[in-house]
Amino acid sequence: MTAAPDGGEERLRRWRMVLGADSAESTGCVLTGRDVAMDGALTALYGGGKKPGGRGGSERSAGLGASAPSVARWLGDIRTYFPSSVVQIMQRDAIDRLGLSALLLEPEMLEAVEPDVHLVGTLLSLNKAMPETTKETARAVVRKVVEDLEKRLATRTRATLTGALDRSARISRPRHRDIDWDRTIRANLKNYLPEHRTIVPERLVGHGRAAQSVKKDVILCIDQSGSMAASVVHASVFGAVLASMRTLATRLVVFDTAVVDLTDQLDDPVDVLFGVQLGGGTDINRALAYCQSKITRPADTVVVLISDLYEGGIRDEMIKRVAAMKASGVQFVTLLALSDEGAPAYDRDHAAALGALGAPAFACTPDLFPEVMAAALEKRPLPIPDREIPA
Repeated sequence: MTAAPDGGEERLRRWRMVLGADSAESTGCVLTGRDVAMDGALTALYGGGKKPGGRGGSERSAGLGASAPSVARWLGDIRTYFPSSVVQIMQRDAIDRLGLSALLLEPEMLEAVEPDVHLVGTLLSLNKAMPETTKETARAVVRKVVEDLEKRLATRTRATLTGALDRSARISRPRHRDIDWDRTIRANLKNYLPEHRTIVPERLVGHGRAAQSVKKDVILCIDQSGSMAASVVHASVFGAVLASMRTLATRLVVFDTAVVDLTDQLDDPVDVLFGVQLGGGTDINRALAYCQSKITRPADTVVVLISDLYEGGIRDEMIKRVAAMKASGVQFVTLLALSDEGAPAYDRDHAAALGALGAPAFACTPDLFPEVMAAALEKRPLPIPDREIPA
């Protein structure tokens, strides 16, 4: 086959890498050097038989070859040949397709992987089965992911929520030193007197005193069922960020059929995550009952329920409880997911029932979460992505 002009050789090479060894004859492309090793790493995962850690060529195996040394070599190969974003996808596929979860209980395996949110979710689901020799390595992996998320999310979250808290504290009869002159002028432009070239300030807009006292209470109520793993990771990080703000009193509650209050561990989201047990049943009503019992200032409280809404408890009581909280003045937010992946499978009937109460359920990305919280704190409409509104 004659090589095609204008980058044709590169296109054939890419097709050969995508289609695998069976396409060698049809593409007329022979791999050499680094490409052979890359092809071997891809074949090990997607070719249905090559051992992880192999180096390409025609050698085949009838099994998955999922021993720790061969998988560790394969993990090293993919980190050498592919960018981090691709490595994370391949690791995720390897765990799902090749059943490698058990190997993550070995320290040398954990040291070889590229940490990401999904890997943290897998480690948390294995937490109870994890031997003591592995736990410190696992904590180091989880801490790296948590620290990366905090760097990305913390500054913007604090800035956005501080602004929202300041705006929510505005008062209509401020003392002179507390007047917000910019907003006062804009609020009274209709009272401009051109002959005097002045504005008559019929309504003063001001800020509350910049006190360090708590202005709002926030309760994060997190479903720890297995499908919510990525949401649990992000929510724990956000919980730690919110807890670091002195004008917010933040409580973090996780639940399955039991309810666990992890508020006293909020200074370290890694401790929070290792206090979570992914999997099990779901009793949303029981979790909301606990949260409701902790509300002392309804008008200044935001409750964020993060759940796919598959209720194993008393469905009607759950809906009534949300209605009662909203009637008392609580701002209630329902997130089907707090992750970059969008909405998981969720109970549409429950989502519609909550929406009818004025608590629409939608998936939220980590980047959008500060805006959602700011809107809730200011008691204004939530920035809901249109595509996520349940039918």
